[in-house]
Amino acid sequence: MNSALTVLLVEDDPNVRLGCEQAMQLAGISVMAVATAEEAQRQLAAGYSGIVVTDMRLPGMDGMALLRWINQLDADLPVIMITGHGDITLAVEAMRAGAYDFMQKPFSTGDLVEVVRRALEKRALVLEVEALRRRLDNRDDLESRLIGRSPQMVRVRQLILDVANAAVDVLIMGETGTGKEMVARCLHDYSGASREHYVALNCGGMAETLLDSELFGHEPGAFTGAQKRRIGKVEYASGGTLFLDEVETMPLTMQIKLLRVLQERVVERLGSNQLIPVSCRVIAASKADLKLLSDQGKFRGDLYYRLNVVRIDLPPLRERREDIPALYDAFLLQAAKRYNRPLPTIGSDEMRRLMAYDWPGNIRELHNAADCRVLGVGHSTPGNAMVAEAPSLTEAVENYERLLISDELSRQSGNIARTAETLKIARTTLHDKLKKYGLLSA
Repeated sequence: MNSALTVLLVEDDPNVRLGCEQAMQLAGISVMAVATAEEAQRQLAAGYSGIVVTDMRLPGMDGMALLRWINQLDADLPVIMITGHGDITLAVEAMRAGAYDFMQKPFSTGDLVEVVRRALEKRALVLEVEALRRRLDNRDDLESRLIGRSPQMVRVRQLILDVANAAVDVLIMGETGTGKEMVARCLHDYSGASREHYVALNCGGMAETLLDSELFGHEPGAFTGAQKRRIGKVEYASGGTLFLDEVETMPLTMQIKLLRVLQERVVERLGSNQLIPVSCRVIAASKADLKLLSDQGKFRGDLYYRLNVVRIDLPPLRERREDIPALYDAFLLQAAKRYNRPLPTIGSDEMRRLMAYDWPGNIRELHNAADCRVLGVGHSTPGNAMVAEAPSLTEAVENYERLLISDELSRQSGNIARTAETLKIARTTLHDKLKKYGLLSA
């Protein structure tokens, strides 16, 4: 039984109310007692995480009217009715009206606790199913945050859903602008710690002393200018998520301290000898190959393997060109709303040019291009001239072929045999094209 569930007791007789309240409290059940149905209405809301135990006869609104009101509010909220001796007709009417059960006075506190426990178990199950349904429904929301129907992005979204609620550290790899922080944020938002702190820190371009203080905190007098205690990012993120961007730039001495935090889950503020327990998920992101840096002695191998428990690889935009139209449309819509400008119409020639460009700045560059398009100003990124150039026939054919194959592969749920059959090509030919366009599953 979920200990967070509460019983709302509605009883106007103070002696009966106190007796029922004490019996449930002794049984370890959380209970809140009120004297009238009107008071109960003020406590209840849609999705109330508990049950109601109410007397049938109350001053003002009676128990039956309260039951009907609750059924309109939440038909799955269990209501236990307390009836007087001889009120069997009322008890039957209450059960027909949707009451979970009824207790006839006089009743033993043991019987009351047993019925309440059963009702709480039913309520916990209903709430659990609703939470699961919401989480499944959130798949659509995740698709609106990580846009793309390419096989690579489908795998990324599925991996996020698979590991979000697991207390496991994650390494996100990808070029600049591929959306590493968005993935980190989704991992946090879809986890059980979503209401706790999400703390982000970019390790790049930060002096070692400052990074030490930012990560682990410091005590007054720890260094020149340290006038008061500072809680570090690791400690502040305890219970939630710590996101370390550009972790490849972290100095080796800081890597040693971070490794200790990951292994022992304790932090020591600069200038202090006190070990402070911490419990947070660490998500690290890097645009560089940490394994290669480790082999070159530029990144600690033990830290790399400690961070690389679960790895999410984000593809560059040039490797998932079929996602460009959906991304660009979404960015145009966002920009039109943000700048209060009309939504521009995009012709097929313009879209072909967008899909032919390599987008070295990835999603961030595409986002900027959409903003400029809505504002009616030129896109000033390097290589803009390339965007204005029409693709060659070979490039256009390859882009179109890649899009057709990707779409059919998605429709066939990744089944290569059915995809080849639908496209009327040999499986070996399809396999070669999947390899050529980077569409093979990892």
